Amino acid sequence: MLQFNPFIITSDYYGPDFFCDRNEETEILERNILNGRNTVLISSRRMGKSGLIAHVFNRELVKTNFKTFTIDLFPTSSLSEMILLLAKNITGELKSKGNKIWESFLSIVKSLRPGFKIDPLTGQFTFDISLGEISKPADSLEEIFNYLEASDRPCLIAIDEFQQIAEYPEHNVTELLRTYVQKCKHTWFIFAGSDRRMMEKMFNNPSEPFYMSCSPLYLDAIPYERYLVFAKQHFAATGKNLEEDCFRHIYELFEGHTWYVQRTLNELFDWTNPGETARMDIVPDVVTYIIKTYARTFQEQVNMFPESQKRLLIAIAKEGKAERVTSAAFCNRHFLKSPSTVQSALRALHEKGIVRRDGNTYSITNRFLGSWLAKEY
Repeated sequence: MLQFNPFIITSDYYGPDFFCDRNEETEILERNILNGRNTVLISSRRMGKSGLIAHVFNRELVKTNFKTFTIDLFPTSSLSEMILLLAKNITGELKSKGNKIWESFLSIVKSLRPGFKIDPLTGQFTFDISLGEISKPADSLEEIFNYLEASDRPCLIAIDEFQQIAEYPEHNVTELLRTYVQKCKHTWFIFAGSDRRMMEKMFNNPSEPFYMSCSPLYLDAIPYERYLVFAKQHFAATGKNLEEDCFRHIYELFEGHTWYVQRTLNELFDWTNPGETARMDIVPDVVTYIIKTYARTFQEQVNMFPESQKRLLIAIAKEGKAERVTSAAFCNRHFLKSPSTVQSALRALHEKGIVRRDGNTYSITNRFLGSWLAKEY
């Protein structure tokens, strides 16, 4: 009989039984929603922001009283792309609601009317708009907000990687969004982001439009003891055992970073047969295997970087957590050209999200990539 792997590594939500802890954060976020408070949710990438949002959106009080929408701005590069994503997300929810709902949408969001067509066979509305058809982004955005406000139930909009709007070529996006958000009386927002420095600047800086407009919520690593209980219970439920030293080794290796712990547990669960115990001595082989599966992807990714960025990546990977990376000592130790070259390369890698900064320390954002680089070069 096929055994379901309980350590989910996709973005899909499989229910509370497969969601580890976050009890405090769940309560805070749900209370914010139920009391009309917008939330700014900040954490590192792959720490579990999307999972937490999905978990709260599936809570009974939220699910039955609100319409919920989630968009991820990470792949967007302009206001028009953001509007396209938001419109497609909203219309995706309307597919099974009947033509009257579509007509209601069209009556308010008039600027996107060219993207709506009637299927000649079914008589149903379809939505297929191209980027070029969004001729007046600000007008379309206002109309979408008006539609949400006119909804028969309050709406919840979760916007992931919100800091991406700072990279849009339009210079007034933040101000524009803030103007519409503060007018909302029937729609609430969760602004989630993984660039802590940028998100704090957007929401904590007095000169920024979103200053003090949201209740802050920071997402850190799941506490060790709670994650251990969760992991052991799921192993035991299928007749398998998990040695505590084994879990501790995984947790400490990735400093509790949710996705990497979860990805390793997912593989470890597969490697362990019913009646067997997952022990610490197998963890290096499991991690090596995982990294090997990504090797070609990593190689292609690294080959795309200019030589200066590639060499800096390798240097940071070899140190794990690199300090004073623009110093002459660091350059000499890793045979890098000069501090000015390193500064330029570092800025580019940080902007791309390949390297993350924590205080004065730099590390590779993707921990598997960092391990691969350290061993390969």
